[in-house]
Amino acid sequence: MLLAIDVGNTNTVLGLYDRDRLVHHFRIESARSKTADEYLVLIESLFAMRGVDRSVVHAAALASTVPALGDVFAHVVRDGFGFEALVVGPGLKSGMPILYEQPREVGADRIVNAVAAFERVGGAVIVVDFGTATTFDVVSPKGEYLGGVICPGVQISADALFVRAAKLPRVEITRPPKTLGRNTIHAMQAGIVLGQAALVDGLVDRLREETKFDPCRVIATGGLASLIAPASRTIDDVDDWLTLNGLRILYERNSN
Repeated sequence: MLLAIDVGNTNTVLGLYDRDRLVHHFRIESARSKTADEYLVLIESLFAMRGVDRSVVHAAALASTVPALGDVFAHVVRDGFGFEALVVGPGLKSGMPILYEQPREVGADRIVNAVAAFERVGGAVIVVDFGTATTFDVVSPKGEYLGGVICPGVQISADALFVRAAKLPRVEITRPPKTLGRNTIHAMQAGIVLGQAALVDGLVDRLREETKFDPCRVIATGGLASLIAPASRTIDDVDDWLTLNGLRILYERNSN
């Protein structure tokens, strides 16, 4: 099996693939204080919970937006599984031209998402990833990575509101019954959830207008994609495992 590891600022998502089939997936906290040994124990516990022996893992692909944790998980794979992980970074064969002014500045997760989305759609596509930041990545009809947009994520925006506005309570991040809030909690939920959906629609409209790509699909991924997508008029599909699938694709392209 292939172990795919997507290390984000808030959460780390792991997936086990039997060829092109995702058979198990796990989500854990990206805790910078944990050591490689601690993560290995945690991963072994998760495997045991699903009845998986780590000896069935023959390869690993790793993408990290947190350099320190990327190194930690590389050690986890090396020490716990006995081989080197394929790490997404400069020099890796992605099969996708990166037309960014400084290609090395593009986050590994954004390239992985773009590769997976183009593989799925086969044409122009915009990926909206609801992570710690909300990112937009644009791929041309030829499969070229063009760039995108980076915005504060849903949780970051909500936390800033709670911290900076003394009278506002912490609320559950969920969709309110209506846009017009008739109490403080619903008003805040409308601003956080529906506001994010409106931000997505506005930026997607602008990206489509600038690129002139028609058709241009929009795929959402990330922890809050399933919450925001139903409130958006521009998101076509939600793929919770887009990044893991991208890691699998990149491993296959570089496995030789």
